[in-house]
Amino acid sequence: MKIGVTGCTGRVGSLITKELLSGDWKELELAGGTVLNEDEITDDFFMTTDAEDLFARADTIIDFTSPRAVPTHTELAAKHGTILIIGTSGLSEADEALVKQAATKTPVVYAANMSVGVNLLIALVEQAARRLDDSWDAEILDLHHKYKVDAPSGTSYALAKAIQKGRGKAFDKQDLTLAREGHTGAREAGKIGFSVQRGGDVVAENSTIFFGMGERLEITHKATDRAIFARGALRAALWAKGRPAGLYSMNDVLGL
Repeated sequence: MKIGVTGCTGRVGSLITKELLSGDWKELELAGGTVLNEDEITDDFFMTTDAEDLFARADTIIDFTSPRAVPTHTELAAKHGTILIIGTSGLSEADEALVKQAATKTPVVYAANMSVGVNLLIALVEQAARRLDDSWDAEILDLHHKYKVDAPSGTSYALAKAIQKGRGKAFDKQDLTLAREGHTGAREAGKIGFSVQRGGDVVAENSTIFFGMGERLEITHKATDRAIFARGALRAALWAKGRPAGLYSMNDVLGL
């Protein structure tokens, strides 16, 4: 299966190409990648500034670029019938609508986080929220490197959705407390609080804390190597091969 990597010189894109060139993924072949500027093109493998060139030559595209690229990439995936693996975070509701539309034409795996461990974290958080009653307060800790441009992270929102699903409630951003300042009054029951920290070279740390009376439960995932996202995306690509058109998540890939 031929894999194209959009943003192949980026923080995660470069790790995906490195994995593919390592020879460890026998069923996968690097078809090439896209770059923003022609001066980034090297002779290492096929590179282009034209996304359509890449979509036309690849069976699967892995995208860790930017929400700005979603309209183009979803349109091209639908046009060429290319499997699309999206690990980009910070997508808007309009972006997600485009992803769903593309999934009517081709398989799309979309996840805010491609890490196996993080997706197990999300599943465990949902399970905990299902078992704990509403007297337990939920807080989400979101810690990432200083270069991350969106806050809260897509993973934090995924954790909030898992809490609400476990509680049997529809996800509503009105139930989230994204910041606290000044005289806030007592905590409202059922709210989900966020603490967002950015600094240094931290890859990622995601935690959900359930506060009870006299006890608390903390569920945490710590990423120490960004390559976990690359390997998770390649695992998703292998899983998606031969699947019917549809929108899939890492839960589907991992059988959670």
